[in-house]
Amino acid sequence: MLRSLDWWTIGIYLALLAFGWISVCGASYSYGDTDIFSLDTRSGMQVVWIATSVCLGLVLLLLDDRFYDTFAYVIYGLLLLLLFATIFNPHEIKGSRSWLVLGPLRVQPAEFAKFATALALAKFMSAYGYNIHRWKHFAGALAIIAAPMLFIIMQRETGSALVYLAFFLVLYREGMPGCVLFTGVAAVLYFVVGIRFEQVYMFGTPTSVGKFVVLLLVEVFTAGMVMAYCRDRRTTVAMLAYGVGLTAAGLLFSVFVIPFDVVWVQLGVIALTLAWLAVAALGSRLRNYWLIMAFTVGSVAFFYSADYVLNNVLEPHQRVRINVLLGLEEDLSGAGYNVHQSEIAIGSGGLEGKGFLNGTQTKLKFVPEQDTDFIFCTVGEEEGFLGSAGVLILFLALVLRLIHLAERQPFRFGRIYGYSVLSIFLFHVFINVGMVLGLTPVIGIPLPFFSYGGSSLWGFTILLFIFLRIDAGRNLVRT
Repeated sequence: MLRSLDWWTIGIYLALLAFGWISVCGASYSYGDTDIFSLDTRSGMQVVWIATSVCLGLVLLLLDDRFYDTFAYVIYGLLLLLLFATIFNPHEIKGSRSWLVLGPLRVQPAEFAKFATALALAKFMSAYGYNIHRWKHFAGALAIIAAPMLFIIMQRETGSALVYLAFFLVLYREGMPGCVLFTGVAAVLYFVVGIRFEQVYMFGTPTSVGKFVVLLLVEVFTAGMVMAYCRDRRTTVAMLAYGVGLTAAGLLFSVFVIPFDVVWVQLGVIALTLAWLAVAALGSRLRNYWLIMAFTVGSVAFFYSADYVLNNVLEPHQRVRINVLLGLEEDLSGAGYNVHQSEIAIGSGGLEGKGFLNGTQTKLKFVPEQDTDFIFCTVGEEEGFLGSAGVLILFLALVLRLIHLAERQPFRFGRIYGYSVLSIFLFHVFINVGMVLGLTPVIGIPLPFFSYGGSSLWGFTILLFIFLRIDAGRNLVRT
């Protein structure tokens, strides 16, 4: 097993732990501290979390790799029960009930539910006869992902729940139709463009730029899907020509003759497109036409419901964060304060940084949560662009190594679990670094191996070392 263990990944893991401790030390250090290893300081406690994580990793390597396959559902069930029990936790920390307080120790079960969900998903999808193209099988995989998400949302921890969307990359790797992933990307595009430019009007007409662009995208996407999934080039060209042509004619009439809302023309074009698709579906008996119609109707329904969800469903602080991200508000003293101070800290680091423990923004505590969710700003301030790039290169090396390990697995269980690990790490790094730079919404998720805390560090270690043990057993002779 030791000969088969991937030491490159372990080396990257140890390097990330070392750089993570340096960052925690820099983020939590206060002028006058004399002992950064004291257990009264966060840097000292992080040493404890790192040491226990390494020991935990060694224990996981000592277990038989078949243990994880055999008890996948048991582990998943136990973590679900723990998540459910946490909902009724009387301890509320920063508006969330996701923490279990056990004396001086605080544990967040949501961090451990990730590896349990990955194991259960790998077990379910590697079963004999599983076919993701069958609706029942696909729905089963979605249920495994959705159950912990629901419990975590009920704990008022939306950010941690969103991490489970990363599992859709695993489903895509295992054969989920690309249109499902494309639908998700299109929904994000509709939301951002529609909300951001809803109050901007075209050329002095009552036509909203946001609505116009989104409905135009719906027309183009629908035609593109007819070409991609029905191979009907003639219909595709006709839909684009008539749809875009009528929209352009309506816009010109509104600008130069009588101003009116061109969106009504676009809705009429979409209605005609749906009728056209229905006739084509009845004539050819191809199910894909009905699926494309569902995409079109769903796109329009999602777009018109997005504004209602934003203003009536989301919590006020979530709504403000989205508006700040989209540039609709500039709340530098409220919702935008964290990101603004983080950007100042990163920018002040320059090329080479200010040096270890020499950051001013972080030492003066201008950045809230600077040793947890916003710890990357400490890297930018003290290590500069070069240090930040180095950290991102380390994460890139980890991701590429995980892809290599996942692809060499002889069984589906190992491959699916490996891609689950990869997807979770990729999601965490992308969202965390993005929110620190002001590129993604602030949803409060840790940076793997960097953010202070035992729960996240243990959770990521378990996630990674289970996969390393599974990979190390790929060539063992079974007796």
